[in-house]
Amino acid sequence: MGQAELRELQLKRLKKSVKTVYENVPFYRQKFKEAGVIPEDIKTLEDVRKLPYTRKSDLRDNYPFGLFAANTEDIVRIHASSGTSGKPTVVGYTAGDINTWSDLIARNLTMIGLGKGDVFQNSVNYGLFTGGLGFHYGAEKIGAMTVPAGTGNTPRQLEMMIDFGVTAIHCTPSYALYLAETAEELDLVDKLALKVACFGAEPWSENTRKQLEKRLGIKAYDSYGLSEMFGPGIAFECPEQDGLHIWSDNFLVEVLDPKTGEPVAEGEKGELVLTSLSKEGFINIRYRTGDITRLLESECACGRTMPRISRLLGRADDMLIVRGINVFPSQIQNVISKIPQISDHFQLVLDRNKHLLDELTVEVELEEKAFTGELQDLKAVQEYVQRELKAVLNIRTNVELLEKGSIPRTGGKAKRIIDRRERL
Repeated sequence: MGQAELRELQLKRLKKSVKTVYENVPFYRQKFKEAGVIPEDIKTLEDVRKLPYTRKSDLRDNYPFGLFAANTEDIVRIHASSGTSGKPTVVGYTAGDINTWSDLIARNLTMIGLGKGDVFQNSVNYGLFTGGLGFHYGAEKIGAMTVPAGTGNTPRQLEMMIDFGVTAIHCTPSYALYLAETAEELDLVDKLALKVACFGAEPWSENTRKQLEKRLGIKAYDSYGLSEMFGPGIAFECPEQDGLHIWSDNFLVEVLDPKTGEPVAEGEKGELVLTSLSKEGFINIRYRTGDITRLLESECACGRTMPRISRLLGRADDMLIVRGINVFPSQIQNVISKIPQISDHFQLVLDRNKHLLDELTVEVELEEKAFTGELQDLKAVQEYVQRELKAVLNIRTNVELLEKGSIPRTGGKAKRIIDRRERL
C-alpha cells in the first residue's frame, strides 16, 4: 500500500476509534473533556496529539472491564497480564478482534516464508498470556499443522519436534537456548527439521540470534507485541532482519521523548506510543508502552511500505522481564511491606542459570523479632515470603534472608536491581 493510501486509511480508522471510545467508554469521555477535545476535532493524523495518553495504571484503575468499548455480551475472550498492584490488566476481544489478530500473526508468518505444509510448534504458555493463543490462531490461519506444545518437559518437546517433523517454532529466546543445549546433550540436533524460529516476550541480542541460528540450523526472527494492543503480532522482522515492520494499518505509531512528549527525529530513540485503529472490544488511545525504540521510516529492501521500528532498546520505567513475565520492583515492595517478619529494605538480583534461564533472587533483611507466631525459624519465613511473591508475580523467586543492615544504604535513590545476567 502506498503512503498516501495508507494515511487515508489510518485517518478513517482513527476517527472511528476516537468516536467509539468517546461514546462507549466513560473514562475516555472524561479524559477528552479534560483535554478540551471532541471526536470532531480529529481532522488529520497529526491531530492525534490533541488526545490524552493512556497508561497501564489506567487499565488497573478501571479493572476489570471499565475500558471495554464493546458490550460484554460481544466479548468472546479476555486475556490479562499482571500489574504492579497484583491486579491484572484485562483486555477484551470481540470475534472480529480475534480474526484481525489472527490475520496479523498470519502476515508475520507468511512474511518469513511459512505456510501450508509447515509444522509449527508453539512452545509458550497458553491461558491468560496472549502469546500462546495469538500465535496458535495465526499459524492455523496460514494452514500450518499447529502443535500446541506449551512449555516445559524439554526432552518431550524435542521428541515431538523430531516425530512430527516440526519446521518452525515459537518460544522465548532463553528457552530456545535451553532447547539447543538439551538437543546437543542428547545428540538430537541433526534429527531436527527446523528452519525457522520466532522469538519474543523478552529482550535478546544479535549475539543470541547468531548463536541460535548456528546451533539449531535456523533463521531466527524477532516479534514484538503487548497484550494492551492485541498481543504478539504488532511488529515483526522480515527476512532482511533490519528492524521490525509495524502494521500501521492497525496501529498509529508515535515515538516520543519520554520526558517532553515531543516526537523524536527519525532514527533517534524514544518511547513507543500506540493507538488502536482496528480494535473493537478494547481500544487504546495513545498508549504509553514504556518501550524504548527507534522509528525507521525509510523503505525496507524487502519492498514493504509499512514503517519499521528498531529492536527494543530498553524501558522508560523500571519494569523487568523475567522468563517472559513482566515484573515491577513496586510489586515486590508491595508484598514485602505486608510481611512483619522482614524489613522494607530489599534488592533484586538477576542471574542466568546453567540452563540459560533467568533466575530472580529477592534479598531482604530480617526484622529483629522475626521468628514469631507460626513462623518460628529461618526456613519458615523464607518459604512464606516465596509463596507470597509467587502469588503476585506468577513466577518462582529465590528468597535470601539477610541480617538487618546488610543491604547498603545511600543518601539518594536506593539501588534495587543488580542484573548479573550476561547480555543475551
